[in-house]
Amino acid sequence: MSATDKVVLVTGASRGIGRAAARLFAATGTRVAVHYRQDAEAAEETLASLAGDGHCTLACDVSDAQAVAALID
Repeated sequence: MSATDKVVLVTGASRGIGRAAARLFAATGTRVAVHYRQDAEAAEETLASLAGDGHCTLACDVSDAQAVAALID
């Protein structure tokens, strides 16, 4: 399986280490789901900075089990 066959969910990808990780995954051809809790604008900035296509943003409070279950669905 090549990196282009993979999708990763990077939690906290709207800034800092999460943003850097999202960029590294995208650079390998992996599709990235950019997770954020509240800052949609920062998440969109991360999304716009990713190489390739097929990426998306997802909002979720990962401390809320029901919200995480809904995110997975």
